[in-house]
Order: sequence, then C-alpha cells, then structure tokens
Amino acid sequence: MDQNYPDLEYVIVDPGSSDGSREIIDKYRDRFAKVIFEPDQGPADGLNKGFSHATGEIYGYLNSDDTLLPGSLSFVAEQFNNAAEIDVLSGHAYIVDKFDNVVQKVFSHPFSLGAYAVGSCVLVQQSTFFKPGLFKKIGGFNKENRISWDGELMVDFAINGAKFKLVRKFLSCFRIYDESITGSGQQVSEKYKIQHQKIVKKILDAGFRPRSKYWEWLITRAKDPLSTVERIIDGFLHRKRLV
Repeated sequence: MDQNYPDLEYVIVDPGSSDGSREIIDKYRDRFAKVIFEPDQGPADGLNKGFSHATGEIYGYLNSDDTLLPGSLSFVAEQFNNAAEIDVLSGHAYIVDKFDNVVQKVFSHPFSLGAYAVGSCVLVQQSTFFKPGLFKKIGGFNKENRISWDGELMVDFAINGAKFKLVRKFLSCFRIYDESITGSGQQVSEKYKIQHQKIVKKILDAGFRPRSKYWEWLITRAKDPLSTVERIIDGFLHRKRLV
C-alpha cells in the first residue's frame, strides 16, 4: 500500500474469504475508501461492485495476494498525463511463489483483437490500468465469465475503439500457488478454452477477422522487439533453472 502516491483510493471487495484476509483488512481499514463485505456471483461481479464505488481517473485492480512494485502508480499516472489519448496502459510483471521468490518474468504484448483471437497476445492484469469512461460505457466486466473476465474486458475495450499503450516496465508481481485460479491446472484450462471461443465469436460478430495464428504472432512480436528478445532470454534461463 505504500506507493508514495498522494491521490490514491482503495476499494476492497471480499465476498466471504476465510484465509485471514478480513483480519488484514480490519487492520488497515482506516486507509480504505470503501470496504464491501458481501457475497457475489463470481470475481467479475465482485469487481463491478468495487468499481461502482470508485471515483478515480485511472482504474486498476489486484487480487488479494498480488502486489504492485514500488513507484508503479506514480509512473502510471505520469504516462496517462503525458498522453491523454490513452485508454489502457499495460506493463510487465514478475511471477512469484508463496515465499516471494521471483519464479519468472511475464510480458504483456501489444494488444490487438486479431492476436487475442488466435491466442498470440496477453495483457498482464496486475500491470494493466484503464480509464473509467470506457469501462462504464461497456457496462464493466461480463459477470457470466468466471475464467477470463479480464481478457474479455480488454476485447470489449478494443471493439469500442480503445487506445492501448504498452510500456517496457515491470509494474507488479502476481503469485501462483496450487489454490489460485491461475495455478489450478487442467480443469481451468478446459474451461478457459470454452470461454475463449465465446470471446472469439464476439470478435467475429463485431466484424474483425484475424489473420493466421503465425502471422498474428509475428506482427505482435515485431511491434515490441526488445521485450521479445528479453522474453526469449528469460524463457531460456527459466528452463535451465528447472532442469
């Protein structure tokens, strides 16, 4: 929470956790603008509730076990201030384990509907920030999506003309452990494929036609060659650590 950023608003949403989160929330409650303790219909619904109380000019969100790196919010605010046309800003992140050890780097890509449709681009949720106007215009997250609500939001932004910017900076850490949605394995993977096909249909219905998977992959990497090189090097080093 100590971002040293003066104009910061925290909205906390907890649907009924039993992992000690509420005790932590109570400890820092005087620093939160709003705390919502009530059941929801899934993560997307909970996020919609939280953002309905937000009053800031830039939105971002974290899961309870994820963190922002020091100075991230000042950097993000400066980027938006310097480029008024930006609707969505994304950076990179570190994957960490339950002991805060960095396991791997993860990179956001230049976003396009075509690349997303064929699975060739990712925006790291913890390192992605956006303006509230477009969020409210599209009605927020699709609460029926319990797997990839963050990716579908980016698709909805793009369909509605959002301007995306990618920065070559690490802004956050997200934690992977056995119980997390991201780290819960094959069952979630199958559900993700089904949900992804629904989002692809939305993209096609909006009149966008992706190129071949390999062409979209090449275009996306060519737009950010330095991160592509860093990604390749990090992947090689990570594989060596696992051997």
